[in-house]
Amino acid sequence: MPKVTFIQKNGRETVIENAVGSLMEAATHEGVEGIDGDCGGVCSCATCHVKIPPEWRKKVGPPSEQEQEIVEFEDNADASSRLSCQIELTDDLDGLIVQVATDS
Repeated sequence: MPKVTFIQKNGRETVIENAVGSLMEAATHEGVEGIDGDCGGVCSCATCHVKIPPEWRKKVGPPSEQEQEIVEFEDNADASSRLSCQIELTDDLDGLIVQVATDS
């Protein structure tokens, strides 16, 4: 099971060892500030918006068309933007570091 690090805009880090489920599920289970997951992970809001560093984008994979449409409505969205509810954690993502996109 992967280890994932969430970095808030203020620089504070939350590390989750043995993360399971989606990136959003792991974050909300551990109380990561800025990851709310209001829609419960069905890709209908952006309250789990994260930024994926360039070195991880290929492993994480591209967003679906539906996810991309949701992300485009975010003010601070860019090429690194993803919805954490759409990223399923696998052993390939061990060591993943993501930036929480919302202010917390």
